[in-house]
Amino acid sequence: MSDAFGIDIGGSGIKGAPVDLDTGSFADDRYRIPTPHPSTPDAVADTCEELIKHFKPADDVPVGITFPAPIKHGTVGFIANLDQSWKGVNVPELFSERLGRTVVAVNDADAAGYAEAKFGAAVGQEGLVIVTTLGTGIGSAFIYNGQLIPNTELGHLELDGHVAEHRASAGVRERNEWNFKKWAKKLQKYYSHLDMLFSPDLIVVGGGVSKDHDQFLPLISVRCPIVPATLRNQAGIVGAAALASEGYEG
Repeated sequence: MSDAFGIDIGGSGIKGAPVDLDTGSFADDRYRIPTPHPSTPDAVADTCEELIKHFKPADDVPVGITFPAPIKHGTVGFIANLDQSWKGVNVPELFSERLGRTVVAVNDADAAGYAEAKFGAAVGQEGLVIVTTLGTGIGSAFIYNGQLIPNTELGHLELDGHVAEHRASAGVRERNEWNFKKWAKKLQKYYSHLDMLFSPDLIVVGGGVSKDHDQFLPLISVRCPIVPATLRNQAGIVGAAALASEGYEG
């Protein structure tokens, strides 16, 4: 049974699935549609309508949408991976009108982080949890005593005079063809910096590369536990659906 519906908007694909909030798992197979080009608000809204029509969730099923940008009080401040016409758009207002139902919108890394706190590697953790997603860049989420603190953007911290995600992301590792041992030295600097600034109780490392966590996480030492994410590519959809069910207002 579906308790909520999640949509994950990315630069290359828009994915959706109904979510069982008792288990934090998909209630049906995920459905993916390529992101339209140009990825204007109207074009992306059309694609999300197509996703909703594919699954036909009941009218009272809440919908959560992840978005690849910071969202403050519903509004996009700046955008990198979609059309620049998104700047200044109120995302929940747009999608609520187009989909004919109440919609919650949240930054994609925040959604993934919340899913890990609710159903994954950080379940039951008190205090501050920092969830990072290592991909083309570095996404981040703060969860404090189970509550999301949105829009942290910790991939943009300065590290050795450079933007951290330009020095330590999984994308940088791939472009430079670093082995995991060499990459772990960059990550050590990054996570030590996070540890010093915020003194978290737990760090969770996500992103696609987390499936290879045994090759680099044991090489990283910080004062708190640092563990791999468990929900992987389901996290964004699950987190958005969970936040929608709770009436999140970002």
